[in-house]
Amino acid sequence: MSESKDVKSSSDLERHTTTHEGQVQDLSHHLVGLKVQSENARDMSGLETISAGWVMCNSWAGIAATFALAIAQGGPVTLIYGPIIMFVLVGAFALTLTELASVYPTAGGHYCCGATNVFAWIAICAGIAIIVPQQVIGMAIFYNPSYVPETWHVFLLYQLANLLILVYDIYLLKRSMWIHDVGLVFSISSFIALVIASLARTSPNFQPAEVVWTTFLNESGWVDAIAFLTGLVNPNYMYAGIDGAIHLAEECKNAAVVVPHALMSTICIGFVTSFIFAIVMVYCTNDFEAVVSTPTGVPIYEIWRQATRSDAAATVFLVFLLMMALLALNGTHQTASRLTWSFARDNAVFGSRWLNKISPTQKVPIAALMFNFAIMFIISCIYLGSSSAFNAFIGTGLILQHVTYAIPAILLMYRGRSSLWLPPTRYFKLPSVVGWTANVVTVGFAVFVLVFYCFPVAMLVTGSNMNYARAVIGVMAIFGALNWSFYARRHYHGPRLDVVE
Repeated sequence: MSESKDVKSSSDLERHTTTHEGQVQDLSHHLVGLKVQSENARDMSGLETISAGWVMCNSWAGIAATFALAIAQGGPVTLIYGPIIMFVLVGAFALTLTELASVYPTAGGHYCCGATNVFAWIAICAGIAIIVPQQVIGMAIFYNPSYVPETWHVFLLYQLANLLILVYDIYLLKRSMWIHDVGLVFSISSFIALVIASLARTSPNFQPAEVVWTTFLNESGWVDAIAFLTGLVNPNYMYAGIDGAIHLAEECKNAAVVVPHALMSTICIGFVTSFIFAIVMVYCTNDFEAVVSTPTGVPIYEIWRQATRSDAAATVFLVFLLMMALLALNGTHQTASRLTWSFARDNAVFGSRWLNKISPTQKVPIAALMFNFAIMFIISCIYLGSSSAFNAFIGTGLILQHVTYAIPAILLMYRGRSSLWLPPTRYFKLPSVVGWTANVVTVGFAVFVLVFYCFPVAMLVTGSNMNYARAVIGVMAIFGALNWSFYARRHYHGPRLDVVE
């Protein structure tokens, strides 16, 4: 955002925030040049926004879908202690974003890194979409060992999930906002059922405590320290898309209060469920080698088979995970489209005059939804040529998200966390020491992610296990630079801060 010392009116800005005393106070003098959706146009309740924020992360399910990474790079130590580390580190991100969201609750969120955020969310959508064919094919292989999946099988299932969610988001989402509440209840219920079934079926043949809490496995070829650090990408997935509720700010009423609640509840519920889930799964798994080498290609399927002592139960839980993936894909599509729409609303991308439209009948940004769908379609075509290149693309989602969290933290620190940017009347206010600490940790961990999440997953490095994330980020940077040079530099006029007192 840029400063504006001569703006006298903010009539284009229809937003409010809430003070600690519960009174609604107009803070429109802080942000100008942006016409956000009015309260009357918003139809998500507070609970629906909180549920949507949770469904997109679905922390315990996110860890379950990427268990193999942690098993090969640290094993039980990474699985158990990783969620604790991520709770602290990503918690700092959440605190940083929550303060900002309580002052500037708009769909664009952290505008200072708009293009990076758009790329990150499209990558996250693709990463969730690929879970669907992986799990369906995993079950097919388990029940029909002679089945040999082809690359185009994955491609078609990916496109089917992508198309299904596109149609739903265009024609049904606004008529069924309760779907996010259903997703929250379904996720927590599945978690409870899974934990109870695993403990009951495994008892009393649990792994010894020393195996659970102290065993370090390293099949990556890296030295143990590097293996552990790169393995943190698994517990990090429990908070992929943590800023989702921010980009739904113009969908919900009283966003300055509701969005902070959504962020904090996602962090807390995510940690509790993920930590318990990881502990229970390690105690109930008796053969980690079988998990890593499972022919289904879905390690959590083998873990649940061992934990429940039942093929049928493991299959049911995998179907539950598949349904949660679809619910998460729905939420991420909704969020990513609002971010693209917001970017276009500021005339910051080619085709803005089409992408910035809200359908008067469906009440959703159809062009933005279809644009994101088209990008995901193109990305999936990469899978047909190279699964490694595709995996590199979806892997950039986490990396770029951390970058987008760090940039506003850097700007806040550069401005000394001034009350001009963080007015004292904001709803969510951190003590100075806590705020500074959260901002510093946010930046520090983003640097860590930029380095270690670009490492190959194993040594020796081959073409198939090479991490191409740097190359993908480079290509994204080229597209971003072209968009800026040939369009946004001349047309972009985003929100500005009015510092007139």
